[in-house]
Amino acid sequence: MNKGKAADDFLFRLQADSGRYRGLAAADEMKKEEKRRIIRSLMNIRMPKMAGRELLEAQDAYLQEELLQKGTVSLSDIPNIKEQYGSSHVFAEKLSVWQGDITRLKVGAVVNAANAQMLGCFVPCHGCIDNAIHSSAGMQLREECCQIMQQRRREYGNSYEEPVGTATITKAYNLPCDRVIHTVGPIVYGSLTDSLRQDLQKCYESVLECCAENHIDSVAFCCISTGEFHFPNEEAAEIAVHAVTEFLAANAALPMERIIFNVFKDRDRQIYEKILGGKK
Repeated sequence: MNKGKAADDFLFRLQADSGRYRGLAAADEMKKEEKRRIIRSLMNIRMPKMAGRELLEAQDAYLQEELLQKGTVSLSDIPNIKEQYGSSHVFAEKLSVWQGDITRLKVGAVVNAANAQMLGCFVPCHGCIDNAIHSSAGMQLREECCQIMQQRRREYGNSYEEPVGTATITKAYNLPCDRVIHTVGPIVYGSLTDSLRQDLQKCYESVLECCAENHIDSVAFCCISTGEFHFPNEEAAEIAVHAVTEFLAANAALPMERIIFNVFKDRDRQIYEKILGGKK
């Protein structure tokens, strides 16, 4: 497909699917970034429902073209903390700190910081990790999450929301990873409490248990709850490292090759470097 043709085709079909943005300029008159913004916005606001074959084919062609431009990052491209910092952490060869876009990682699973509705972020082009993962995976991810939540509501009642600290595994669709593991982190409204700390630790434990159950040997954690959920970054990182270290110590026989602490902001990278980079 010609460069740009995938975006034009997907945009046209998304507009037809949604019935929105009628009267927009022709796709070939838009700038590339404007097309991306509109495409992502339409994907973000689209309610979960089955999509037709032609729409999905157009979407997948577009998202794979976008992924090719971004480039993927394999496990072999990411040094562990022993190689990167000379760390003498007991599991230095199994841990990594990597700064960048989590949707580029070609690993066993990436972790999505979901909300209690478990359907992704509906705010157009929002900067949260939930939005980024769903936007790069494609509309199929929201539909799968919806089917999971419908099943749980049939079991537990129509008011069911996903509890804090659980882990739900799905396919990854157009992401380069094999699976996505969704967890709902605690929201800090006021003071940080021991209960909130325990809830965050449970997120990490549940994800790692999910990895073990599904034979996933590499996983990339985002900084759960530190963005829109307002968990203090420093303490969140300390809890993350503690939970991961305890899990590895208690499950030495598991074939876990690598656990990656994925950070996007310089501040979070510096925090993890301080915790994990030292020689003990």
